[in-house]
Amino acid sequence: MGEPDAHQTIEYVARNSYGRLVAYLAARSGDVAGAEDALSEAFGVALQRWPEEGVPLKPEAWLLHAARNRLIDASRRRQVRQKSEPYLQQLAGEAESLASAEREFPDERLKLLFVCAHPAIDETARTPLMLQTVLGLDAARIASAFLVSPAAMGQRLVRAKTKIRDAGIPFTIPEPPEWDERVSFVLDALYSAYTAGWESVADPDSAHRGLAAEAISVGRTLVQLMPEEPEARGLLALMLHCEARSAARHTSTGEFVPLDRQDPALWSRTFQEEAEKHLRVAAACRHIGRYQLEAALQSVHAHRAVSGEIDWKEIALLYEGLVRLAPGIGSSVGRAVALAECGDAAGGLAALDAIPASRVASYQPWWAARAHLLQKLNRGPEARTAFLRAASLSEDPSQRAHLLRRAES
Repeated sequence: MGEPDAHQTIEYVARNSYGRLVAYLAARSGDVAGAEDALSEAFGVALQRWPEEGVPLKPEAWLLHAARNRLIDASRRRQVRQKSEPYLQQLAGEAESLASAEREFPDERLKLLFVCAHPAIDETARTPLMLQTVLGLDAARIASAFLVSPAAMGQRLVRAKTKIRDAGIPFTIPEPPEWDERVSFVLDALYSAYTAGWESVADPDSAHRGLAAEAISVGRTLVQLMPEEPEARGLLALMLHCEARSAARHTSTGEFVPLDRQDPALWSRTFQEEAEKHLRVAAACRHIGRYQLEAALQSVHAHRAVSGEIDWKEIALLYEGLVRLAPGIGSSVGRAVALAECGDAAGGLAALDAIPASRVASYQPWWAARAHLLQKLNRGPEARTAFLRAASLSEDPSQRAHLLRRAES
């Protein structure tokens, strides 16, 4: 196999198996940062050897074996070999077994997610830590999402990983009494990962392209583990409803298509039915939460495939509940748009303008919503300015082009 093919395989494994590899290594060594470093070195060796020697039959098993050797070297340097040796020897045997077996290595990501959500970890670091270690987002992207500098986020993540290692936090899925204090952070991390992947669907070169599918996979596992946790089902339903529309979000030529103009015939009935099943089970628990409400909003949009229209009054009612239960800039913007679509564009614009300016200066959905409402009110020049601002804040080229077209309409 030539160099381009080897590099292609390495990129594929890094994109699709990074989180599982780190979780597998960390669950056995107890050292998240060490597992990341060892895996990084293993990828480096692969980049050197695979173009010349050929890609191994089981690339992940090869990388596990190489990373295991580096973990042993690191433990020797830290003079903690006696403590780590049993786990690393276990890892060595498992890596050899996986290389010759038909089965894949176990998925330990859920364990690592709950480790990252442990009460001993600084609360502000839990979700970012999950996004980096388990789901593979880079620190700069995470820092941007949490409105802190990359340097500050990097320090926060390093401290959290050190805490996991030094405190000996066990890599186990907690018993039910501990779920409540950890599960919200796990759900937030999964949704952030899904969003990053969902936003990258139009970019075939994005490192986050496979994250949406990974988040849904982990979400399904979480529901299997916690079948009576309504918010886990709510999140899974939300992701499935969004994923159901992935084929309709862009035209064959790559142009962005807003949700209300998408062709329902292109939506996945299979994903929608699975989402509705989880929503029904969650509703029976009679314990409403943010993700159930957000999934219900997507369910109303999905019903357009049956009714042919969007029930904006129902959407406005759901947003009222969401703003009260989980107040945030996203739910406030959604409520304002729903008000406008129910016939009160002036009220919707007033609701948008009531959000503090400091919170919306760089928030693209606010500018896009404001432009839409100004256009409804026939305030063309102001709408054009807002559309241009929204376009400048859009990372998706197809969405940016759509907003620029609306600015000129």
